[in-house]
Amino acid sequence: MARVLVAAVVAMIIAILSGPTFIAFQRKNEFGQHIREEGPQTHFAKQGTPTMGGLLILLAAAIAFLPLSDYTLPALTVFGTSVACGAVGFLDDFIKLRHKRSLGLRGRWKMLMLLGITAAVGVAAHHQHLSHHVYVPVANFSIPLGPVWYGLLFLIIAGAVNGVNLTDGVDGLAAGTSIIALATLTAMAVTIFIRSGHPRIQNRLDVAFIGAALIGAAIGFLWFNAFPAEVFLGDTGAFALGGAIAAMAIMMKVELLLLLVGGIFAITSLSVILQVASFKYWGRRIFLMAPLQHHFEMKAWSETKIMVRFWIVTAILCATGFALFYKYFLQFRGV
Repeated sequence: MARVLVAAVVAMIIAILSGPTFIAFQRKNEFGQHIREEGPQTHFAKQGTPTMGGLLILLAAAIAFLPLSDYTLPALTVFGTSVACGAVGFLDDFIKLRHKRSLGLRGRWKMLMLLGITAAVGVAAHHQHLSHHVYVPVANFSIPLGPVWYGLLFLIIAGAVNGVNLTDGVDGLAAGTSIIALATLTAMAVTIFIRSGHPRIQNRLDVAFIGAALIGAAIGFLWFNAFPAEVFLGDTGAFALGGAIAAMAIMMKVELLLLLVGGIFAITSLSVILQVASFKYWGRRIFLMAPLQHHFEMKAWSETKIMVRFWIVTAILCATGFALFYKYFLQFRGV
């Protein structure tokens, strides 16, 4: 149990200590963010801010996790999914930097790569003999999906990485909400370990271990990403954190609870879908600007106010998700 806390502290210290060097390297090589012309006007002042902060998160988390891990399949799946999704995001960021534009990898290539990652997660899930049933709390029944469950995995992974990515754009927003979501999932993993009796489910503690390492690394990154940001998360970081959140939910069989734990990402994604649909079919926009955080920016909310209020909403949703998990613990473990 102690190593879970150690992993978080070590990763945080590594990220904080190596952050200035990482940022200086980015500035020296002019690896700066290119701002979309369609975004808020106030963001143009951020042009050139170092990006790809996800590399710092992944490096710090790996150093904290790998030396002390038990290398169980669920934990390696979470770590591997985070790194693989981060690699997709890195390719996107690299194309943006190379061509000096705000558009990177085409959407269809991202989806194909995420499909490949999903296939690998599906193989790992098969070896873990994970049930293809999805438990619905409150209603208290399970939905047998059979092979369709593997399609659900793709929706979870693609939805999580894109949700975190869309939530990015305000200093400290995506990193902070991801930390809260990861902390909730890590608490679930620890709960499974504690309540599983004897013999304990050791591989769930290892899942908590990688979760804690990512949390600590993300906190260390947030030290430099809080307003005014010295470095941006980039697609590298957004995809990596989204991939980790998705993989933890899959490995612990709490797929539906991700609607609460990752609720802020779902809300942000929904705001974009509604904005596009309303303009396409009715010629009117619901929001002043999408994603949702930019709507509030247009209403003259400060970035700090948006960040904190989104954090509060995330904490409420995550607390609700954890309460449901704890209440229906035996049912979740029975699927």
